[in-house]
Amino acid sequence: MKKYLKLLRVKHYVKNLLIFIPLFFSQQMLNAEKIRSSILGFLAFSLMASTVYIINDSIDAEKDKYHPKKKNRPIASGAISKKKAAIIAGVCAAISIALSIFTADITACAFILIYLGINVAYTIKLKNVPIIDVAILTAGFLFRLMYGAAVSDIEISSWLYLTVMAGAFYMGLGKRRNEIKFVGSSKETGKTRSVLKFYTYDFLDKNMYVCLALTDAFYALWAMSRENKYVIWTVPIVMLILMKYSLDIEGDSDGDPVEVIVKDKVLIGLVALYAVVIVAILYVMK
Repeated sequence: MKKYLKLLRVKHYVKNLLIFIPLFFSQQMLNAEKIRSSILGFLAFSLMASTVYIINDSIDAEKDKYHPKKKNRPIASGAISKKKAAIIAGVCAAISIALSIFTADITACAFILIYLGINVAYTIKLKNVPIIDVAILTAGFLFRLMYGAAVSDIEISSWLYLTVMAGAFYMGLGKRRNEIKFVGSSKETGKTRSVLKFYTYDFLDKNMYVCLALTDAFYALWAMSRENKYVIWTVPIVMLILMKYSLDIEGDSDGDPVEVIVKDKVLIGLVALYAVVIVAILYVMK
């Protein structure tokens, strides 16, 4: 069972919590119908994300064998055959599409299918194109946000959209930067991720921190745009979260956002603090 959970990358489902963001910040978390739609949407997107991960792992299996961490993935290690993985991916995709059709209108289905198409293109070709590869990683986070808005029928704030976009670019560039640091020489990067030979550590580092600053600024502007002026109190907490995340990836981390978060108790504590404060402000002090 463990190898199948690893194949589906269930741990990465935490990214799909973005689907609940439109519902949460619109202060409709007590709306039973919208909660039901968002939960089903979460399940649908999680299964489609697993489909994407399986396709990626199947195509990259040979390269992953040279990577110090990816070589332990179920397909690369031989624990699960490509044929069996393909069947699992097909089942996940079918259930995901069926749930999307049942849950929402054609817009939600379109988002999840475009997400699949873009990521298949990424796996086959676009992951080797500099800048475009990071843009697609960022798009994955935006699709989660837009899909969440579609299944709950809630409009997204422009500042919130920009906050997620800048934050996703920050994490994507940070991941690429640390992959260069973690893997090492250009000869080694060619065996694991070809696009890394087009980047330099300094280029990724500079642009990463530009996006960090934009994330702080966009979130502050979103907070200021809210009718509830207490939301501005959360800005320092968000800044602390991003500072702690930055401190973590300046260490030995390979830059994977999920790995960074789950391994840092202080960071988890700051996120929990933010959750408590924002819930109190939006649902108690409204």
